Amino acid sequence: MANPTTREEFKQYCLRRLGKDVIDINTSDEQLEDRIDEALRFYYDYHFDGSNKAYVSTALTSADIANKYVSVDETVIGIVRLFVVGDSFNTNNLFNMRYQIFLNEIFDASSTRLTNYFMAMTHIAEVEELLVGKQPIRFNRHIDRLYVDMDWDLVSTGEYIVYEAYQKTDPDTYPDVYNDRWLIEYTTQLIKRQWGANLSKFKDIQLPGGITYNGAEIWEQANTKIEELEKEVINSYSMPVMDMIG
Repeated sequence: MANPTTREEFKQYCLRRLGKDVIDINTSDEQLEDRIDEALRFYYDYHFDGSNKAYVSTALTSADIANKYVSVDETVIGIVRLFVVGDSFNTNNLFNMRYQIFLNEIFDASSTRLTNYFMAMTHIAEVEELLVGKQPIRFNRHIDRLYVDMDWDLVSTGEYIVYEAYQKTDPDTYPDVYNDRWLIEYTTQLIKRQWGANLSKFKDIQLPGGITYNGAEIWEQANTKIEELEKEVINSYSMPVMDMIG
């Protein structure tokens, strides 16, 4: 089973890397589940494949308007921005700003330069931001609420708001996550460290045949490798702060 595609296959794959079926891995199933969850949390936070950009639309309810916040799915770990509520560019009718500019200024878009159009739209956006402004947002991933600091009387039930967010790459939805090289190694080492911690209580106890437990060394080996893997993911697999800076 070279490519695990389920949580159970992933768990068994990591155990076999430690020698399962040849030697006993002294951990409980609950401990194994905890270590997998721990590895996934670190993966979501620091690995660029651990999250993905999404544009989420939500229809406002009367409860949202009364509470002055929108409930957010727990898979969302960050919200970047909110598309402006009441933006004059968003109307889709005869009075749309883009429609009026094309109607009066650009007769044939295929043969006319769009420089003036671009400059006009940029100017209008700047004026709107200066005079109207953008709605500030507040979000905390542990609360699962998107607070929008605006006059909620301006919106009505059934109206949609759209926000740009980052969501967890859920392995239950995208099973190829379980085949990630770094995640496999990191989870294996977390299990190994747990194994060493469990064995360390039997220090200096000798088994028949002269075999002795060596939990402290197993723990130390795993902990050293874990530190290396965490540095690797931050230095090599994390997106630069504030998107791309260069």
